[in-house]
Amino acid sequence: MTQHICLAIALLCLGLMYPPVTGIFMDKLASKKLCADDDCVYTISLARAEEDYNAPDCRFINIKKGQLIYVYSKLVKEKESGEFWAGSVYGEEYEDHMGTVGYFPSSLVSEQHVYQEANKTVPTTVRNLQKP
Repeated sequence: MTQHICLAIALLCLGLMYPPVTGIFMDKLASKKLCADDDCVYTISLARAEEDYNAPDCRFINIKKGQLIYVYSKLVKEKESGEFWAGSVYGEEYEDHMGTVGYFPSSLVSEQHVYQEANKTVPTTVRNLQKP
């Protein structure tokens, strides 16, 4: 019985010394974004990468010079932040056919074709989805 109590105390102490792992806090890129619709699902434009870009974290996408990117939203620049757009990159390989979605610096691309104006301002906060 004493061994069980000592083991429980030891495990409790270890739990206090090493708290459970939590997510890494990432700075918010912007509070608002410009979209063509309220849900930011329609393509605004088609852009071409002017140079390579290696994504610094999971919110961003890697792009290669010459690659086409479908743009879905444009973050509204705040203070000293960079200007980022959200879009999909489609690779040349079949397995990449569905595309990868994420942010990229707008300064590294040139818009080739505008499909529709990004005239809806939408907050970048997560929406709570309600069950029917």
